[in-house]
This record gives sequence, structure tokens and C-alpha cells, in this order.
Amino acid sequence: MDQDLTPFRPSKLWRRMPLEQRIDAAGLFWADEQSADQQLEAVGSIATHMKFRPRSVLSLAEDRKARYLAGLPTLSDSVAARALVNYHLARQRPMMAAFLDLLGIPHEDGLIAEETVAKPDTEKLRTAAAQLAEQYPAADVSLYLSTLVSQDPDTWGELIELPQTQPVPSSA
Repeated sequence: MDQDLTPFRPSKLWRRMPLEQRIDAAGLFWADEQSADQQLEAVGSIATHMKFRPRSVLSLAEDRKARYLAGLPTLSDSVAARALVNYHLARQRPMMAAFLDLLGIPHEDGLIAEETVAKPDTEKLRTAAAQLAEQYPAADVSLYLSTLVSQDPDTWGELIELPQTQPVPSSA
């Protein structure tokens, strides 16, 4: 695939999210015990940006760390990817499950059950994305489909061209 995937980098998807949604996702990120490596990286980023010592960042309350992380002007792809995954697992499971059901992909509560997934048929993908957009808010669908592309462009790359994957203009 020779497409430009720059708009689908996790850091770019993170910036597409409204601040309150990033704060929510950042709170989930800090609460996730499996994100320790990315949390250390985030501590370093916050410390550098805020001119704090890393120890001071570590001692902050979770909600303060979430606000600082959400407000960073840039975020690494590894931290953003982990935060996006945590957000979707915690807040968007019904939508994830609905999309996989529409595609006929076996899953357990929105998590793909198999290690590898066959690339979905193009027409089935188009139909599933359109139906998902009828059931869920456009911004949520766009972020989810874009996150799929960022995680596995070989499997989900055909989503790039779909209108449901395009960024939704903010109402602010």
C-alpha cells in the first residue's frame, strides 16, 4: 500500500479528539496497569514540557496527570496509540462489537478473537462502515475506523477512502 498514512498516525488521531475526550482517554491511560512503558514515556514528556522533575509528575494525582497529558502540544505515537486503545476498550466496546458483527468477524465483546484477521471484502467493509455511521455518532465512528487503520493498515487500509473515516469538523 503506497498511501500516505500520516493522517492516521496515532498522534494525529489524538489531536483530532476534543480536549474533554482526550482528558477522559488520558485518565484511562493512567489507570491502565498494562501501559507502564508508555506511562514512563508520558511522564518524561510532561516533565519536559512543564519543566517539572519526573518525580514531581509521578506524584501528581491521576486527574492532574490526565489533564497535563491531554494538553500536551505533541504526543508520541506510542503513547497516543496506547491511549486510543484504552479509550476504545473502555468507552466504545458496543460500537467495536457492532462493527465486527456487521463484518462477520468473530470477537469477544469487541475484541477480535483470532490472532490474525483476513482482510475484509471491500463491499462488506463499505456497507459495515455506512451502517455503523447510522447507529453511532460520526466523530466516534471516524475515530474508531481511523484507529483501526493506524493499528493495521494492511488489514484496514481500505477504510481510508470511506467518508465515515474522514475527520468530522468540530462544532466549536
